[in-house]
Amino acid sequence: MKTPDIQLPEGMLPRFGETPEQVAVALADAVAEVLETRLAQAPRASLVVSGGSTPLPFFKALSEKALDWQRVDVVLADERWVAEDDPASNTQLVKAHLLQGKAAAANYLSLKQQGATPLEGLAAVNAELADLALPLDVLILGMGNDGHTASLFPDAPELAEAISADCPDRVAAATPPSQSQQRITLTWPVLKDARFTALHLKGQDKLETLEQALANPNDVMAMPVRAFLQPGLNVFWSP
Repeated sequence: MKTPDIQLPEGMLPRFGETPEQVAVALADAVAEVLETRLAQAPRASLVVSGGSTPLPFFKALSEKALDWQRVDVVLADERWVAEDDPASNTQLVKAHLLQGKAAAANYLSLKQQGATPLEGLAAVNAELADLALPLDVLILGMGNDGHTASLFPDAPELAEAISADCPDRVAAATPPSQSQQRITLTWPVLKDARFTALHLKGQDKLETLEQALANPNDVMAMPVRAFLQPGLNVFWSP
């Protein structure tokens, strides 16, 4: 794969390609291999994905993999607190692009439950995720140009708790003033120990944001993605 002009720290794995489609297929191949291996060892496997437009070709490629999908639990890393028929719903996105074909048999665990706000829905979300085994098997993260990942936003009042190693909760409400919708997110203790973690990025702007994050890796509150820039992270990037 083509290597852009960025130096990743030792232990972080560059998986760079020339087109989004090439990178999507490479990511789908890697994820399918991890899931297949895990399903040979355990009753179930977990797959945590992120929303947005970047993962769409990855979703399509992965949905065509011949896995025992009925034993795969699919969860979003975060979700906007909107109805499923809202255009902003990541659940709608996942169901339309990932849970199709062979992958239609997967078990989808929704972060959007009843309640006017994510805070009101926390108990129901925790109940939905009660049987999700930890550590996670596969985690696919995105990144915003502000350095957020999942719904761990720099300006979210809930960030300090959600990103704390001592956070006892699997999910947290996220109400960043910069965003038009309230959100719910998996917390850092749930996300951090996944057996396979990939950061899936597209575009020169995301490469520049990643460079900024790497330049001052200890200031996690300013750019929460820094909490994941650790050895073992797979960075999938295309122009």
